[in-house]
Amino acid sequence: MAATGYSLKEKFAIVTGAGKGIGRAVALAFARAEAGVACVDIDANAAEATAAAVMEKGVKALSVRCDVADEAEVEHAAKAILAKFPAIHVLVNGAAGYDPNGTVLDLTLSDWNRVFAVNVGGAFLMSRAILPAMIAAGGGSIIHIASQLGSVAAPRRAAYCATKGALIQLAKAMATDHAGQRIRVNTLSPGAVETERLVKRFGDMETARRTAGPKHLLQRLGQPEEIAHAAVFLASDASSFMTGADLLVDGGYNAT
Repeated sequence: MAATGYSLKEKFAIVTGAGKGIGRAVALAFARAEAGVACVDIDANAAEATAAAVMEKGVKALSVRCDVADEAEVEHAAKAILAKFPAIHVLVNGAAGYDPNGTVLDLTLSDWNRVFAVNVGGAFLMSRAILPAMIAAGGGSIIHIASQLGSVAAPRRAAYCATKGALIQLAKAMATDHAGQRIRVNTLSPGAVETERLVKRFGDMETARRTAGPKHLLQRLGQPEEIAHAAVFLASDASSFMTGADLLVDGGYNAT
């Protein structure tokens, strides 16, 4: 059983963005909780590496290369997963592109559309593709990975903030629509977490720690595993009375 104590035994999950960072940590945490995991990522090699690590935990795994912003690719990925897994009980929409810094004056329409296509469109397309199977399985849990910046703003992050806020509202709307089908939909909103995304944004991890760490009450950045533990909770029956909620795991960022 997972270190969190929550079991996902005999459940099957899909994690998008599973190749690296938070997505990889979530996939591995699900495996420790005894769930089979389909690891979806635009980077086929990264997806395969995560799937191999999942299988080392003694559970079923599948790697699927997919650009979640592409409708045809999502439909193909869903078919491939459903052909291998007997049911789907959990979907984590964690895929996110590298969004450019900028105000609305700085961003091109192409930049704006791509961030929305991956962060929000990907969650929509994957949810739409998987929901029928999840409903047929008797219900399940959908988790959109949002951000603390979905409820508070940061300078020069217009596109990112807008997409993460949209995911929080999307989860509420989906929770309203599908509660009668035993589908729970929540968002998980991390603070700044030590992943490659922060290295890309700040240049190196030490600069990220020095710059972003003090913005959190706990005076540090989060670890991917800390977010993964929360994802296991939302995926498990321990959160059976939660839907339409936003779970902040942000080191106190939003408390001030």
